[in-house]
Amino acid sequence: MENNHIDQQFNEASKLSEEPNVFPGFEKVWGKIEEKLDKKEENKRTVPFWLPYGIAASIAIGLGAFYFLNNKDIAEPVKPVIAENRISKEPAVSQNTYIAEVDSITKRNIQKEKRHAKRPIEKLASNIVPEPLKSYDVSMPPAPPKTVPLPSLSKVQPVTNDYYVESKTVRGDHQKRNNEEETQQIDEVVVVGYKPKKVEHSVGSAVTVSTSEIVSQPTVPSALQGRVAGLQITSRDSRRKRKEEIKNTANNINLGYLGSNNQVMIRGVASINAGNEPLYIINGEVSNSEGLRSLINTKKIKTLNIVKGTAATAIYGSKAANGVVVVTTKRLSRKEKKRMEQLQEEIEKQKQISPASNDESYDSFVENPFESAHSQPLSTFSIDVDNASYSNVRRMINNGQVVDKNAVRIEEMINYFKYDYPQPKNAEPFSINTEYNESPWNPGHKLLKIGLQGKNIPQDHLPASNLIFLIDVSGSMDEENKLPLLKSSFKVLLDRLRPKDKVGIVVYAGSAGIVLPPTSAGEKSKIIEALDHLQAGGSTAGGAGIELAYKLAQENFVKDGNNRVIIATDGDFNVGTSSQSDLKTLIEDKRKSGVFLTCLGFGMGNYKDNTLETLADKGNGNYAYIDNLQEANKFLGKEFAGSMYAIAKDVKIQIEFNPQYVQSYRLIGYENRKLRNEDFTNDKIDAGELGSGHTVTALYEIIPAGTKSEFLPKDNDLKYTQNTPAKEFGDELATIKFRYKKPDGDKSHEMSQVIKNLDPGITSASSDFKFASSVAWFGLVLRNSELIRNKNLSDIENLAKQGKNKDDEGYRSEFIRLIETYKTIQK
Repeated sequence: MENNHIDQQFNEASKLSEEPNVFPGFEKVWGKIEEKLDKKEENKRTVPFWLPYGIAASIAIGLGAFYFLNNKDIAEPVKPVIAENRISKEPAVSQNTYIAEVDSITKRNIQKEKRHAKRPIEKLASNIVPEPLKSYDVSMPPAPPKTVPLPSLSKVQPVTNDYYVESKTVRGDHQKRNNEEETQQIDEVVVVGYKPKKVEHSVGSAVTVSTSEIVSQPTVPSALQGRVAGLQITSRDSRRKRKEEIKNTANNINLGYLGSNNQVMIRGVASINAGNEPLYIINGEVSNSEGLRSLINTKKIKTLNIVKGTAATAIYGSKAANGVVVVTTKRLSRKEKKRMEQLQEEIEKQKQISPASNDESYDSFVENPFESAHSQPLSTFSIDVDNASYSNVRRMINNGQVVDKNAVRIEEMINYFKYDYPQPKNAEPFSINTEYNESPWNPGHKLLKIGLQGKNIPQDHLPASNLIFLIDVSGSMDEENKLPLLKSSFKVLLDRLRPKDKVGIVVYAGSAGIVLPPTSAGEKSKIIEALDHLQAGGSTAGGAGIELAYKLAQENFVKDGNNRVIIATDGDFNVGTSSQSDLKTLIEDKRKSGVFLTCLGFGMGNYKDNTLETLADKGNGNYAYIDNLQEANKFLGKEFAGSMYAIAKDVKIQIEFNPQYVQSYRLIGYENRKLRNEDFTNDKIDAGELGSGHTVTALYEIIPAGTKSEFLPKDNDLKYTQNTPAKEFGDELATIKFRYKKPDGDKSHEMSQVIKNLDPGITSASSDFKFASSVAWFGLVLRNSELIRNKNLSDIENLAKQGKNKDDEGYRSEFIRLIETYKTIQK
């Protein structure tokens, strides 16, 4: 049956302010019945005044029920429920007979006199021969709580494509009664409908949707419509439960209620806000959100894709910074088909070039320049034991991506590797080691390597631990290399803990909550069970999670023990405290509690490196990026003591160069760890932490006195300050000083050491010097440094091979393979 103008007719009917006393077609139908009755009997019977009103009201109630039930996705037919009021004692006939009678009478009587009607009423069962009926029946579903005004009976049509409603009346038949009571009735009124079936849909992030998944019912009130979110449809019940999760799911499209004017937002784009809409491409042409809504309302959409990041900006430029919504309709012209094919090819090409989105966030910085040893002889910085940059860069190269230069922090690449430094021989927590030799990338320049070796404390002598796992379970963590890898990584850590160590678990999504109170690590199965039950979904209230985790750590604080919060996340905070400045203030306040911090980064695409780096730098913490289980085993397994147990905090280094031997110098890396010279003796200034058995390495590039170099800074002629050394200090190249505090102390201790001006050749350099130099050199090439001459990758590879030496765990060999892979990408 045709169903054009169905919604319009039904809408007009629903605007009636009052319910009619009888249905509009009643008089004409009743007149036909009386006309037939007059031919059969001489004595007319009187119809009770209440009968037509009751029948009309019953039909109205039945059709009203179907109106309000018409907001479900799938319907299934059910048999009509018959409410009988039988007067005749004759045996009842079958329901199929009723339907056949309805069809036959309607066809002969109503349609014959309603030829002007636009469309006929569809038959219910045309293959059944009607039989005379002697009873009065009303067939309808249970009455709804509220009725709906009805249009004319002869014009009743299906309300929607999914529901079918039809009513018919059949001839009456007189029954003779006694003189006190005479009655006449319509044999039967049949209302046939489909019972709605409730369908639940899962809620998640998607990028492609077909027309069958987008339902539009513009004539039904918005309160009864389904909500489109995450490109999937949710029922009213599931929408209530998952409203918050839908709202903040990463990479979804929120179209609001269908037919509304809500903005379309592609979530997961760092720069997007309520005022920045994505770019719309409909059949290859630029459109707007109104064009998209009109397509949705008319059910013309075939596919809908989201493109963002480098794939979007590479095709459409900066106007696609907030993402692109690419829509294809069902009917395309040849020109549109060709245009869409070309567009799809270009999108796939860009995705292959850059598999990760540019939603990853890194703080930009400028590499340290050369300083004049005459005017700036002092250099001060905080140590950094983080190694996240190396594993993150490794992931980019192995994925064939272009390496973001701001993701390259050379000090973290150098400190990813262990070096053969001797253990301290006295009560000090670390030993100091220096080496001076030639620079491999700038002829005539020198390198000064400074290395610290933390004291190894046997695991049996380590203090008891109070560890709080702070786990991000927001929607953005719902990927294999995020939450599932996170769970496996924490299980590696659990293998290193003892029964006297305690573990608590706090999670955060739209809000924060305690999953497991501090529990003995001896109850490993209980802790693993709590981890295994974690599922991702919702927004990211990281600030609230940090507050709760530190609160739990402080309530279970172990005096003279290892109290630490371990946060595991992709760094994408988007609810509550989320800005860099707010997080910095929050974590600086929390570090005063004596609780240390470890940050573990997971995932790609929307990874927020800058957030995690801020937390680690300002919160007495360290930071690692976990891209696979091998990395988890390295940081949380093999290097467990150094990662989890601090033996010294606020470790600062200050070096004073002798202008007699040094024209200029620059610190390689540590750009975000530099301190003012006066901060060195200020115990209120935060600095880095050193763990048990940890090594820390720093490199200075030096332009010796008398060496001509294009990188020399220009010195100003000073009137009151001499530019030549006034005193002789023998062969002292520099004096280096260290300050540190005990993990539970507030007062700094100072150490110092003099570095001699030796002039050995690179061939005499140690394996560690060569390898550390090769790692720094590779980092400078990745950053496209303007302060190096030689950028030959083969030379870097050869130097790394010379420094490989003993490589039991294979990390140095992996670095050499990484250089080889990068060389292939560059060709």
